[in-house]
Amino acid sequence: MLREGRQKWMLSSSTPSNKIGLRCTCFKRQRKCTRLVYVLRKEKSFLIKLGGTIGDIEGMPFVEAFRQFQFRVKKENFCCVHVSLVPQPKATGEHKTKPTQASVRELRGLGLSPDLIVCRSENPVDENVKQKISNFCHVAPEQVICLHDVTSVYHVPIFMEEQGLVRFFHERLNLPVRQPDCSIEARRRSREWRKLAKKLDRLVSEVKIALVGKYTVLEDSYASVIKSLQHATMMCNLKLNLQFIAAADLEPATEQTNAIRYHEAWQNLCRADGVIVPGGFGTTGIEGKIAAIHWARKNKKPFLGICLGFQLAVVEFARHELGWEDAHTGEIPPENNTRERKNVVIEMLEHHTGIMGGTMRLGKKVTMFRTERKEESILWHLYGKQDLIEERHRHRYEVDKIYVDDLEKGGLNFVAHDEKEERLEILELSDHPYFVAVQFHPEYISRPLKPSPPYLGLILAASNRLQSYLARGCQGVGDAETSDEEQVAEVNER
Repeated sequence: MLREGRQKWMLSSSTPSNKIGLRCTCFKRQRKCTRLVYVLRKEKSFLIKLGGTIGDIEGMPFVEAFRQFQFRVKKENFCCVHVSLVPQPKATGEHKTKPTQASVRELRGLGLSPDLIVCRSENPVDENVKQKISNFCHVAPEQVICLHDVTSVYHVPIFMEEQGLVRFFHERLNLPVRQPDCSIEARRRSREWRKLAKKLDRLVSEVKIALVGKYTVLEDSYASVIKSLQHATMMCNLKLNLQFIAAADLEPATEQTNAIRYHEAWQNLCRADGVIVPGGFGTTGIEGKIAAIHWARKNKKPFLGICLGFQLAVVEFARHELGWEDAHTGEIPPENNTRERKNVVIEMLEHHTGIMGGTMRLGKKVTMFRTERKEESILWHLYGKQDLIEERHRHRYEVDKIYVDDLEKGGLNFVAHDEKEERLEILELSDHPYFVAVQFHPEYISRPLKPSPPYLGLILAASNRLQSYLARGCQGVGDAETSDEEQVAEVNER
């Protein structure tokens, strides 16, 4: 049954191992069928979100699966967190707890008892309201977590920690978590996070970045890219002004059909402090992306290309610097099949042309900086002068090594390759403030307190601070004056 399949997936996911596995079984009429599912077995805990509203018919199979699953893994290995809205009508100004009581009652009727109740509200909830929820929902007061609207989502972990959430999970699930005040390192990280959350409320200066892509209608398509840009701007004490530009709007064809949209797109691009071309697939907007890359290169605007952006940066350079007008990527079929063209980007040789399933190069891979190129590489310095880095990949095409010598003679520097020296990973221009493109996806492992180096470099270059940052040995970005309380805390730790 489908429900049985979900439970089997959860159980297989929790099996400890030292490497990534590909295993998931589902059952249908006692017959096994196998699916390929990436499971990271090193993790000791899993966070599974069940969206929607309790009682919705589309969520019932999942609720039933969790009901049975909690008995399979035992109570000490299962924790149910229920998120509920606590409305506050403007007419009375009082927080109403009836919706929370009703949803908890219905949840219990379906076989799940919440271990934690997270109350979302517009304004802070009074202690008596919290006590009322505790009484009528049959949980201890410390099991009721109240979260009101804040200026930044980065305040939320602070509120959770202040209400004892870390201590609760430590005791309830016996997790080896450290309290924020139990070690110098934990206190330091807690202080850094609080400093970050406070800093976001005081930011004034902004940096404008143009994101040129195919899926700009749905901004969530670039959620990881957006978060990485935010992490980098926060570290630089800047606010992010992100302009989404549909790549197709930059193409001459759009000028013929919708001149207003065409000129608005180019105006937004020209006003930007930096340009990023993220990954993507398909033919839509390819020429627009190449046009944006060409504009950024010729006008010395900071540029970052990711995956497809890396490949198109090679195509653009081959066309306009080497004079190869027919340079293109093999991913895009030619309009005229009889015309020969120079595909500087080709499908990876070990894959068969035309077979699309299971042929992508996925996961975390090692990238090596070339010894003869690393000293002049901006990214080598931004990565802390590490000769080897690990980043996640997701691509099917690569730069054809046949043309590398010609490209490098023209001034395009390939500063890194994979560990087998078969694939090119990073390119840079030495006569440009910041023209960097990478084959991997650095946004996947960016963190608020540790932004991705390629994204950090883009923001620093866009704000005219990259050279000073490199001159300081890549130290001191975003350092602001510390308060008296922070200075006292640092002295006490020493």
